[in-house]
Amino acid sequence: MTINTPNLDERQVESIDGAHLAVKAPSTHPPRILLLYGSLRERSFSRLAVEEAARLLQRFGAETRVYDPRDMPLPDGADPSHPKVQELRDLAAWSEGMVWCSPERHGAMTGILKAQIDWIPLSIGAVRPTQGKTLAVMQVCGGSQSFNAVNQMRILGRWMRMLTIPNQSSVPKAFLEFDDNDRMKPSPFYNRIVDVMEELVKFTLLTRDRVDYLTDRYSERVESAEALSARVNQRSL
Repeated sequence: MTINTPNLDERQVESIDGAHLAVKAPSTHPPRILLLYGSLRERSFSRLAVEEAARLLQRFGAETRVYDPRDMPLPDGADPSHPKVQELRDLAAWSEGMVWCSPERHGAMTGILKAQIDWIPLSIGAVRPTQGKTLAVMQVCGGSQSFNAVNQMRILGRWMRMLTIPNQSSVPKAFLEFDDNDRMKPSPFYNRIVDVMEELVKFTLLTRDRVDYLTDRYSERVESAEALSARVNQRSL
């Protein structure tokens, strides 16, 4: 059967073949996960939740880095060469997946977490620091359970071209969920964080060696072909 698709550039249409998803030499290093949190308080529950998540990720075989946002300038408030900005961008490039955890403040994620994400550009030259990387989102609440912050972070994850996993965590009355040693108490909320970290590692292992194929787009192939044609056919001045 012939399907009429006259608007397609047939030279740039590629058949989708499951064989391209096979990995001949899978990566053997531990999954690399960057964790970001959204509060500068001395006893920050988003930081404590991230530290708990990092322990779980390590338990599941991942390598973790937690970024400390203290002394990070506001977006556009400093040159990108600022040491804290470079540290964040280097960690984003190093990572294969991320965890974002924010308190909910005034019904939204905090500016501190948003500022970190804003400092990570969609592209640096030909490199896209976040495209195709996995993402898990979590939030801590001062009162009853809410999902405003994680919903916002899901939108941001899509905008950053990340693969946000289905599961997520929202911890209500977070001040009751940590003991005097700043460790999370056993509870269904702790179990959910375990679920989220377990799922993040699985999705990272599933996708990290397939990112180039998963993010290869028809529209970008067309755009690249048009740019190449314009460049090679331009008349000499």
